[in-house]
Amino acid sequence: MGTPAFACKPLTALHGSRHEVVAVVTGRDKRRGRGRATDPTEVCEVAHELELPVLKPKTLKSAELYDQLAAMKPDLFVVVAFRILPERLFTLPKHGSINLHASLLPKYRGAAPINWALINGETETGLTSFFLKKSVDTGNMILQEKIGIDQCDNCDSLAVKMAERAGPFLLQTLDLIEQPGFKPQVQKDQLATPAPKLTPEGAMIDFGFPAARVNDFVRGLSSRPGACTTFRNMKVKVLAGRVVGTTVTENVRPGSVLPDKKRLLIQCASSVIEITSLVPEGKREMDGRSFINGFKPEQGELFGVVTQGAREEI
Repeated sequence: MGTPAFACKPLTALHGSRHEVVAVVTGRDKRRGRGRATDPTEVCEVAHELELPVLKPKTLKSAELYDQLAAMKPDLFVVVAFRILPERLFTLPKHGSINLHASLLPKYRGAAPINWALINGETETGLTSFFLKKSVDTGNMILQEKIGIDQCDNCDSLAVKMAERAGPFLLQTLDLIEQPGFKPQVQKDQLATPAPKLTPEGAMIDFGFPAARVNDFVRGLSSRPGACTTFRNMKVKVLAGRVVGTTVTENVRPGSVLPDKKRLLIQCASSVIEITSLVPEGKREMDGRSFINGFKPEQGELFGVVTQGAREEI
């Protein structure tokens, strides 16, 4: 059971193993782009390539879906980047249901663990497999694998790195489950941290934080949904940047454009970030120098807003 590209490697690995995949459950086709063409999910495309049966239920609570899956007499459900399963469904298989989660649980429980690990400046994350239970991401753990986060990683590159490991990791998980006497590990709830779904409002950059934190925020949202700011009442998506110094400039408000003819430098809290890739509203992706040449920002012009909370923290 899965929908996005992250779930494709585990599906391919499972299909190529000694285990039998009796069906794939994924999201319904969606209309995308200006032409509004209907496209299947990434998992659906891979399932068709592997000639596997595919179910696309409108709701996971339907009796029809339950009956279809029950008729297959499954030993196990494998869930990767999918919706929350109702208890009646995840308790259906003989050995229950497992989930592959993109963090070292109990850290980063929730829908966006890769994003939040980067936003918080983590240098390490990982994969966790666990048995599903009613409370989301709280089930007993089967296996964990640590994965390093490079300074150049953003959400896209880290997701690819983790997806490459997810296939072998899933097969190791299944091997463990099959071992006689294997006992999964109970999570320590007191160590849990949240990783809630990112919203458009939550994607706005606050230059009132230090440049390192702003840069981590950009990395954590690039390229989707994308960290955003505004310039001259125009929405701007920021895809990449880098910390260039810890300059303290008196009487310069965070978010201000600093003088430089080749680099787009923005004042943060007691530090400076260079924006190296951005997408102005209605335009294509460009580098900082192209933005300077096209929009000719003046020294002191502002990007975005600074919240009261950020100013107080500084």
